[in-house]
Amino acid sequence: MPTASARSDVEPFRAMDVLARANALEAQGRSILHMEVGQPGAGAPRAVLAAAQAALDGGRLGYTEARGLPVLRDAIRDHYRVTYGVDVPDHRIVATTGSSAGFNLAFLAAFDPGDRVAIAAPGYPAYRNILRALGLVPVEIETGPETRYALTAELLEAAHREAPLKGVLVASPANPTGTMMTPEALKGLVEACEALDIWFISDEIYHGLVFAGQQETALAFTQNAIIINSFSKYYCMTGWRIGWMILPEVLVRPLERIAQSLYISPPELSQRAAAAAFSATRELEEIKAGYAANRALLLETMPKLGFTEMLPVDGAFYLYASVRPFSNDSAEFARRMLEEAGVAATPGADFDPVHGHAFIRFSFAGDHAVIREAGERLADWLPRAS
Repeated sequence: MPTASARSDVEPFRAMDVLARANALEAQGRSILHMEVGQPGAGAPRAVLAAAQAALDGGRLGYTEARGLPVLRDAIRDHYRVTYGVDVPDHRIVATTGSSAGFNLAFLAAFDPGDRVAIAAPGYPAYRNILRALGLVPVEIETGPETRYALTAELLEAAHREAPLKGVLVASPANPTGTMMTPEALKGLVEACEALDIWFISDEIYHGLVFAGQQETALAFTQNAIIINSFSKYYCMTGWRIGWMILPEVLVRPLERIAQSLYISPPELSQRAAAAAFSATRELEEIKAGYAANRALLLETMPKLGFTEMLPVDGAFYLYASVRPFSNDSAEFARRMLEEAGVAATPGADFDPVHGHAFIRFSFAGDHAVIREAGERLADWLPRAS
């Protein structure tokens, strides 16, 4: 009997496992408050829906070129010019089937099996899982409060001295921490990568969702970075599965060849809809204001409940907090919180295999009433949970 491949033996994405259990409890009639998945509570903007309807009314939807429709690439180009003051040639812009496809394509185009790629811990679990599934070696570099949970040039150089790296992947704002690098820190890390001759991959999926500090694209400092972004977070288009990349010249054709075979092209409907997303800033900023209110409520409420150790929440829509006052096992803590209090959150082992047992991630991307009720339920449950 054939068996599953060794490359498929990666850790589960626990946030999705929690979601599955939460959905099962809801199907039984339970009231569940969802704070486990990083998914905007709002739907796609009106301009996006109108563009999608126009595309449906226009007739056949089919394959596009692998790099995406010109109308979408032009909109992305204009976005970088207006938002960051950076000019990007159209041919270096690639539409992808969400940022997930962007990571697959970047790793395949830039690295060979056995190559070592640095990522931060805590960090997004799909990074290490995709790297391992592709035969690459994730090098998780522990971060802490002394660097505001961000990689630094010094940490990268030390890891490179231990064994040569071929690349580094950085998210700012980050998942699960919500912390953001200053432009100066980002510039220093980019310059270190260029000095070491390794690829710099910048995950900018949470750009636009910044509450403290200043966001900057890595393209402000180099044209050699691989930029990955998506319409899923700020633009509220998770289910449309559409994102983009900006590539160095040397990777454009290699990545295009891989994309042709893996995906043919991103969905045309999603591409046409996404091209309209950049015109929806007023509506999207109103949604972001809701996240800001949720963030403020959590920052006020959680310390009162006993969550006294929380990482800085500069951006994104997550609060990463220690459960040490209540438990030494965040997975068991999250399980009981879901089953007994009806509040779903993601245990830290998803994001940090070493220290994650002490942390839990709450997403505040949902409705304000959900966040408020979650605080009330936890206030009632936590004394019984201890």
